Amino acid sequence: MFQAAPSSRFDLRFVLFGFPVRVHPLFWLIALLLGGSSRNPLMILVWVGVIFISILAHELGHAFAFRKYGQPSHIILHMTGGLTVPESISWGSGYASVGLTPNQHIFVSLAGPFAGFALAILVLAVGVALGGEIVLTTILGVIPFPIVFIPAFNGILTDIFVTFLWVNIFWGIINLLPVYPLDGGHVSRYFLIQRDPWNGLRASLWISVITGGTLAVFGLIFLNSVYMALLFGLLAFQSFQMMQAAGRY
Repeated sequence: MFQAAPSSRFDLRFVLFGFPVRVHPLFWLIALLLGGSSRNPLMILVWVGVIFISILAHELGHAFAFRKYGQPSHIILHMTGGLTVPESISWGSGYASVGLTPNQHIFVSLAGPFAGFALAILVLAVGVALGGEIVLTTILGVIPFPIVFIPAFNGILTDIFVTFLWVNIFWGIINLLPVYPLDGGHVSRYFLIQRDPWNGLRASLWISVITGGTLAVFGLIFLNSVYMALLFGLLAFQSFQMMQAAGRY
């Protein structure tokens, strides 16, 4: 389900920091649907813009990490989010794919969420520069969450800042949980494979199944999010299928 959609004539294409970027039209549709719970048309557009900038920043984190290890890459934004795809590079007269060590894979995986956290810090800094006040709250009484209020401007600007913080902090934390193929799932996989080459993959998939199933129930009951329940329910089921397939070999 996290495979990139094939190219279409309606794709938006551009280059950013030397990385080719392709945006599939279904990306905009899903972003609109996710923001459709707002009754304010302006906030729906704000949501789409925030999602676009935030996911692009996340994928740029992966792309710069690949570049650090000599791998060119391109970015695809599609219906389930984003994907950074490393490319083959030239070696003399031919082309080869550069392999990464497990620790390098972990670094590349962590670079995406931490790029989002850096964007959140930048948003907070801009809010303070505009005369805003940072108030520390919590999500579900557990996860620390900063909100910036900007009294010198109308409420829409505060809403924009809060949306940026929500997407980059909350979903950044969720993305670090050990559910495959999210970034935390990749980290868990390479960490466990280093310590147990024979059973590390199976152990990481078991962790993904349990964590994904727990998040699906959590999202439905505590966040009232059908999207989150479906997403993590499908990811848990996908990990279970992968675990069964791995057991046949």
